[in-house]
Amino acid sequence: MSQNNLPIMVGILIFDQVEVLDVAGPFEVFSVTRLNEKNRWEELSPFQLLLVSERLGQVLAIGGLRFTADVSIDNCPNLDLLIVPGGRGTGKEVKNDILLRWIADTSAKTKITASVCTGSSLLGRAGLLNGRESTTNWRAFNFLQEAAPKTKIREDVLFTLTEPIFTSAGVSAGIDLALRIVSHFFGTGVGKATARHMEYPYPESDMRRGRSDT
Repeated sequence: MSQNNLPIMVGILIFDQVEVLDVAGPFEVFSVTRLNEKNRWEELSPFQLLLVSERLGQVLAIGGLRFTADVSIDNCPNLDLLIVPGGRGTGKEVKNDILLRWIADTSAKTKITASVCTGSSLLGRAGLLNGRESTTNWRAFNFLQEAAPKTKIREDVLFTLTEPIFTSAGVSAGIDLALRIVSHFFGTGVGKATARHMEYPYPESDMRRGRSDT
């Protein structure tokens, strides 16, 4: 990507009972990305990050952590990248027509719109997954199917990367997705350097890691 198109404006949606790591994981990845690893402490990230909520103020995430919105959906600037996280709160927000309309309208203008965990159900209800492959938290495949009956759910992958809509599995998979988004914009070398800085394994494969269903 040309330096003239930087920074990439990233909006991460927040709402009550959002999953903490769905927000904080991608935020960490994008905030520590550097285009020149040798100048890590002199350079800024090529991503500019905003937390976006329906209304200005704080939201209470799962576990009690509070996030404070930088902007509301009414005064959010144009975004290059929209991240829609999941969490228990998606059960309520999937019925929030105002928020769903904003997601759909914003997605029409972004380069990439991506979901983490059950955030894919918000994309689905907003009509963004029709005819597309998608994934979600392994506990929420039925929830996604109800929200997006015209999507093809992939239960075997950590993420789907079909432009301009990306989706990921649950919680920590948002970190994997964000690293691949870094690589999407700036190449695998920058993505791997970001993972190395975080001491997190770079997701070479899209295959879902083993789990116990018990």
